[in-house]
Amino acid sequence: MDAAVVLWAMSGALILRFGTTRGRELIATDGEPYVAVTLLLAGGWWVILGLIGSRDPTVLGYGTEEYKRILSGSFWLFGLVATVSYVFQLDTARGYIALALPSGVISLLIARLLVRSLLRSQRTSGKSSSTVLLIGGMHGVTHLAHALRSQPMAGYRPIAVYIPGPGPATTNMDPVLELPVLGQDPSVSAILAAIRSSRPDAVALSSGVPLPPKVVRELGWALADMQVKMIMAPALTDIAGPRIHTQPVAGLPLIHVSTPNLASSQRLLKRGFDLVGAVLLLTALSPLFALVALAVRFDSAGPVIFEQERVGAGGRYFRMYKFRSMVVDAEDRLGSLRSRSEGNGVLFKLKEDPRVTRVGAFLRRFSLDELPQLVNVVNGSMSLVGPRPPLASEVELYQSHVHRRLLVRPGLTGLWQVSGRSLLSWDDTVRLDLYYVENWSLAGDIAILIKTARAVIGRHGAY
Repeated sequence: MDAAVVLWAMSGALILRFGTTRGRELIATDGEPYVAVTLLLAGGWWVILGLIGSRDPTVLGYGTEEYKRILSGSFWLFGLVATVSYVFQLDTARGYIALALPSGVISLLIARLLVRSLLRSQRTSGKSSSTVLLIGGMHGVTHLAHALRSQPMAGYRPIAVYIPGPGPATTNMDPVLELPVLGQDPSVSAILAAIRSSRPDAVALSSGVPLPPKVVRELGWALADMQVKMIMAPALTDIAGPRIHTQPVAGLPLIHVSTPNLASSQRLLKRGFDLVGAVLLLTALSPLFALVALAVRFDSAGPVIFEQERVGAGGRYFRMYKFRSMVVDAEDRLGSLRSRSEGNGVLFKLKEDPRVTRVGAFLRRFSLDELPQLVNVVNGSMSLVGPRPPLASEVELYQSHVHRRLLVRPGLTGLWQVSGRSLLSWDDTVRLDLYYVENWSLAGDIAILIKTARAVIGRHGAY
């Protein structure tokens, strides 16, 4: 697919820039052989995408690293073209490059999205994944198995566990996992026998594995000879890659974890992205705003815009705007409905809420009631992406660590919305929000916005 996309992009740029001739060749008006240039650049683009690891199985289908490598490889190629053209004083057509680069990059990203959709359907059914044998203590392998099963798109499917050390191996094993325990003997020969019998694609050593360093090293050598991947799963959780740095010291790979802190430059970048995005969306969606306002106005009595006090960054209060989707006295009727809440214990949620109007139900289905919050983004009280703004009554129920959600501006959408929304437990909601706060990146914001748009348009279950 990469080869087809880059060839299509380069050929399209060639035709759009220079047109076609009556003969069999496509050439520039100045006689330069751009057909050969097109084939050379298309081949070089495809090779660089492979060399930079954009097709590495460990990044395919999960996370943003795949897209980052596509962008990096593409700009490396065209940076090299610009450098060669300057050094050798080649008169490369700028319009040709200006067409080829953006069209190729956008097409590559769209193509990978299509591949990812196919991969999602396969991996959720257990296909196109690496089988993994988990080795470690009971708690470690249980946690690791749950983590891998919760994210099938990562491409790892646990098939068995090996728990070296004394004691009963199955007493505390989560019965939901339904994973066979292949043994407990801590010797390398016994572990290798279990690996040969289960024939996994990879072996994952969980945190706290009760094996001495010498045994782990010998196991690594044996796995290399067997062409089985070895994965080390440290006790770190909810830490993004950019915060992790490895430094070898005396043969030990020391893992440095940087302190989560949104620097001034990052805050400025995020604010600029929010401001530009919100203004563009407000401009583009202004006709939709007018239609929704009319529908709300004529559907039921009351104001078109609903205002509510929420808690923002740093615990500061602000007025959040929404299209009114409920009857006017909805707040007064909330107390009588709390006992029927279907939320996660802290957040109130009721699928069949009697306070929701007919138009309001439609607006909520497509999240159109949230659109006025773009005004909050413009005035700086909210961001396009971030934890959802809580009510003061919800903040009063927070444990001490949950207040870290308030370190950044609340968002129009966020990580937990595209990961299950109110179907998630409160602990999972907090975990996702804190992960976002501590591991923010612009690429992550863009990925969440894309997932949100797809969820709204496709009416996925999580939205």
